[in-house]
Amino acid sequence: MIRVFIDGSEGTTGLRIHSRLPGRSDIELMTIDPEKRKDPAARRELLNSADIAFLCLPDAAAREAVAMVENPHTRILDTSTAHRTASGWAYGFPELTKAHRSAIVSGTRIAVPGCHASGYLAIVRPLVEAGVLSADAQLSCTSLTGYSGGGKRMIAEYEAADRPKALDAPRIYGLTQRHKHLAEMQAVSRLSGPPVFFPIVGDFYSGMLVSVPLHIGQLRAPLTAGALTELYEAHYAGAACVHVLPPAAEGMLSANALSGRDDMVLCVSGGGDRLAVHALYDNLGKGASGAAVQCMNLLLGAPETSGLLVGEAL
Repeated sequence: MIRVFIDGSEGTTGLRIHSRLPGRSDIELMTIDPEKRKDPAARRELLNSADIAFLCLPDAAAREAVAMVENPHTRILDTSTAHRTASGWAYGFPELTKAHRSAIVSGTRIAVPGCHASGYLAIVRPLVEAGVLSADAQLSCTSLTGYSGGGKRMIAEYEAADRPKALDAPRIYGLTQRHKHLAEMQAVSRLSGPPVFFPIVGDFYSGMLVSVPLHIGQLRAPLTAGALTELYEAHYAGAACVHVLPPAAEGMLSANALSGRDDMVLCVSGGGDRLAVHALYDNLGKGASGAAVQCMNLLLGAPETSGLLVGEAL
């Protein structure tokens, strides 16, 4: 029986991870007395008793938790930003490359990707791997997310009866181009710089739509929407949690289309010399908790989608 501890189980990400674990016969979920959630000694004991420890904490607290772990057998899955570009940590997106999957399977320290970064990297890294996007490509990225991505405080703001009128409309943030996900978006994409990034929070609980425009002049080889779709289909062939749709026709894409699910859907739109690629998923699913559980399954050699809610299409 694998012993699992969620440090920060009362937060949005921790609660979603917890909801994916009941009923599993291969896991013993260890819990902490609510009154000792911030007791260093109690946390240290549980962290070192666990086979798998999920860290659902702010960055500084996540670093402190890692420092508490002295048991070499405890494997850590950190959902914070703290270790996503750190040496010795596997980046927890197994579909990106075979090397990423291998590093997760054999790793003891796994950094779960950021929600915005997940969609951007799912779109960009295959293009770099295929050699059709040069390392010095200059990109932009727009990401529309549900308000649950802001944690308990933002959830409370959006769900308050007397909330301000400004919350009725989508709001762009990260205006100084210093969003905390940009470091991993650059490093893991293997591009020489980060994208010009436009994160937007909307008045819906969960879901995410990440879009990256591509002008044909940015690509080393001219690609149609169909050819670009085939590239993604080849890259993600057999992936359990990333699916590729046919090129988009006229219509609309909804950012909450995959709310509640733990997988991701990609689709290409546009034509001629102007294309765009879109990633649809749940910011709390493949963008956070679902990705963490998927990585745990790989660590344990369990079926990759155990405890996850996935599907093949919209």
